[in-house]
Amino acid sequence: MLIRGTERTEHPEIFRTMTEKFPPLRVLIVDDELLIRWSIAETLSLAGHSVVQAADGAGAIAALTPPNAPIDAIVLDYRLPDSDDFRLLERVRALAPASPVVLVTAHGSAEIDSGALARGVYAIVKKPFDVNELTGLLSRACSR
Repeated sequence: MLIRGTERTEHPEIFRTMTEKFPPLRVLIVDDELLIRWSIAETLSLAGHSVVQAADGAGAIAALTPPNAPIDAIVLDYRLPDSDDFRLLERVRALAPASPVVLVTAHGSAEIDSGALARGVYAIVKKPFDVNELTGLLSRACSR
């Protein structure tokens, strides 16, 4: 689901309530699909979180490499132009071991699910998904 401009002004209490329940997070969103990246970033920003975006694996690695500010949580697309296996996930986990990773994929399978969970992914979200539910998922992941 995408957040439309009118929804922001018609339902500001939704976002105010979310920020009252959960402290603000710094979230890295890694997805090569601009519209998906934008919709996640917009939803998280409206909920009071800080967002860093990357369109590919190289951008994700750069965002996680010092001296950049620490990342609280990561939303990572499984298939990217420069990565379509678990190597990027392994590198991300090594660079940010304390940051929960939510893997998003349109190419889900039992192999991908088990491989991701074995590599420490907090949750796997199948595309398409409701971006509003992602906010709570990330907050729960960071509060554990």
